[in-house]
Amino acid sequence: MIISPSLLSADFGILKEELSELSLAGADWLHLDIMDGHFVPNITFGPDQVKNIGKYTSLPLDVHLMIEKPSAYIEKFAQSNPHIIVVHHESKDDIHQCLEMIRALGIKAGITIKPDTKTEVLQQYLDKTDMILMMSVQPGFGGQSFMDGSVERIQRVREMIGSRNIHLQVDGGINDKTAKLAVQAGADVLVAGSYIFKGDKAKNIQTLRSAAL
Repeated sequence: MIISPSLLSADFGILKEELSELSLAGADWLHLDIMDGHFVPNITFGPDQVKNIGKYTSLPLDVHLMIEKPSAYIEKFAQSNPHIIVVHHESKDDIHQCLEMIRALGIKAGITIKPDTKTEVLQQYLDKTDMILMMSVQPGFGGQSFMDGSVERIQRVREMIGSRNIHLQVDGGINDKTAKLAVQAGADVLVAGSYIFKGDKAKNIQTLRSAAL
């Protein structure tokens, strides 16, 4: 089980300390939500900020591009040497080309869809992706609740993946209760923001692991 805390919930006034605490707390990856204010109604950080974040953590960077034209930014975010870059099926771009670009840079490639997009669209990407991210909230803001119907969608995608070596990540409303539901449905990577950053990070991460197991 991989736990990827979402930096969206971090206190950026003490970011260096937050990154150190996450590493000591047992986080496996670090989830970075990149928002452009167009694809989703919010703005977060750009390539330079991600590069700086990478200087202060040894955690693998899990970069989720919520932007309209990911192809224009993939090379820039690749400079941070992330573990994986995830793009949206709904972006206004050639998504097959985006996945190929990411892999050509020696980085793992992921694909994701919004909660109201049919899971069947993922079938076309199975031979080009290393991870599928299932959004269990509408992308754009942290602190949302796990959406009804998410468990069934995760189950369908797990069946679609079959024996392929593809991670199944879930992001949105993950806590000690929904983590168990997501893992039972087939997830092996959990993104959590608000739940981890409220209180003792190490305790919260361990509670997620225990719930998932």
